[in-house]
Amino acid sequence: MRTTLDLPESLLREAMDVAHTKTKTRVITIALQELIRKRNIAQLKTYKGKIELPIDMDIMRGRR
Repeated sequence: MRTTLDLPESLLREAMDVAHTKTKTRVITIALQELIRKRNIAQLKTYKGKIELPIDMDIMRGRR
């Protein structure tokens, strides 16, 4: 999808450096993916302590 954006050049360049990417499209795609990932993690955190899972982490890690 083509979109016209008016973004601060310095902010975009800094984000490109942080993401180690050379294209503006790629850095925006990465930023959008990260935003969605963080939201998903926050939603999962709401279940902390509410779901009982019979998982033994020692067994899963190969410890005895």
